[in-house]
Parts: sequence; C-alpha cells; structure tokens
Amino acid sequence: MRASLIQIAVDPDEPVDSRRRRAAALVREQRGAELVILPELWPVGAFAYRAFEAEAETPAGPTYTVMAEAARDAGVWLHAGSIVERDDDGTLYNTALVITPGGALAATYRKIHRFGFDKGEAVMMGAGEDLVTVPVPGGLTLGLATCYDLRFPELFRGLVDAGAQAFVVPAGWPARRRGHWTLLARARAVENQAYVLACGTAGTHADVEQAGHSIVVDPWGEVLAEAGPDEEVLTVDLDPSKVDKTREVFPALKDRRLGLPLPPAPR
Repeated sequence: MRASLIQIAVDPDEPVDSRRRRAAALVREQRGAELVILPELWPVGAFAYRAFEAEAETPAGPTYTVMAEAARDAGVWLHAGSIVERDDDGTLYNTALVITPGGALAATYRKIHRFGFDKGEAVMMGAGEDLVTVPVPGGLTLGLATCYDLRFPELFRGLVDAGAQAFVVPAGWPARRRGHWTLLARARAVENQAYVLACGTAGTHADVEQAGHSIVVDPWGEVLAEAGPDEEVLTVDLDPSKVDKTREVFPALKDRRLGLPLPPAPR
C-alpha cells in the first residue's frame, strides 16, 4: 500500500478557499497512491482560534466538497485532515473526514482530547466520544486520532482492540515540542505493534511555528520516512502483512493484564 502525507503549509495571508484549491491540486498529484493524508485543521490553522467560528462548517461542507472531487480524480482513499465542524446545536468540534475513492464520506472522527488546558480548543470545542476505525482495501484497518490525542496511549490501545493496524494522526503540532512529536509517534507504534502515519502542518499561523516533520513509523518502531520543516509530500510504501507478522513474532499484546478481564482463578 502506497501512502502519501501532504505536509501543507498554513499561511495566514492565504485565503481559506485558495488553500482548499491548492490542497486539492496536491491530492490529485498523488494518483497512484492508495491512501493520502492531510494535516489537522489545515483550512483555518490549528492555532487560529479567532477564526474558528467564522470558518466552521458541516462535514458535508465546502472542505468535503472540494476534497471529495479531488479524491475521485486521484482515485485514492483520502484522510482529509480535520475541519472545524459546527453541529446542529451550535457546538464546534475538531472533526476528521475520511473519503473513499468514489468521493463518499466513509467516516468522521471528532477529536477526543482537546488541547489548550483553559483556553483555545479546550474551551471552544466539544469533545468527541467515539473510537473510529476504517478498513481500507489493501489489508489495513485505520485507527483515527488527531494531534493532542497522541499523548494518550489508552486511546490507541482501544483502537487496537477495535482492530486497528495503522494509526492515522493529522496534527498541527508546534515546532517548540517537535521532539515530543517524533518520540510519541514511535512509542505509539512500538507499544501497539502498528504503523503510525502522522501528518503535520508546515509554516507559521497565529504566531505559532509548526513542527512539520511528518513521520511514518513501522510496527517495530522504525522510522520509514520523515519530512523536514517545510511544505512537502512524504510518500512511503507499507506492507500490511508486517503488522500481523510483528504481532506473531513478538506477541507482547497477548501478555496484557491491565484493562482486560482477568482469566478465572484456578480451582
């Protein structure tokens, strides 16, 4: 399976509609890949809190419309990153969109862990509640997470229990904590014996320099590919059978004790 991570730059001087068109053009250039991934909140910028209300949309809104057409043209499964979603009751969510090669909306995922502590996303947005997995042709089941979620290993273990073999993690990760980004991506891969495809943004928005350095990690924790700090497309070939092989050769997941029902005590 060939995957392409589009580490798009978020420039505050570029209109959102223009960035949508530019992202769509980059998606179309990935024809030949099976899976294409965009970062978190790339239409507006993950730290551009003041624009969240104005740029909020529905999952079937303008970002989906443009991205669905691009997915159809390229013939790819598209994880279109995330958008600021406005629910019917007015609540905002950080919502990821997964689109089929035919342009249908296959899944949405509302970010469970909101960043900001007592400001920004943490107080402006609602929290998602559901774990989401998406089986894609080629033999991989994707588990969905977004940015700050990467710091919460229990989410990823839950996705493994739901059948995930690869984690897709779009992000708007700040440059000042780039070391955590790569460390956590490798940790989530090693402890769950799964691929991690973590796609971040480049550039600077809302005065926050972005880390870039999108990264693909295999189930042994080896880095297969890593981008630099600037806008870039990272393409890597994945072997779906490697997940099962890793879990068979080193069956650590079978030795779990916590978070699982214990076997009955011997009589």
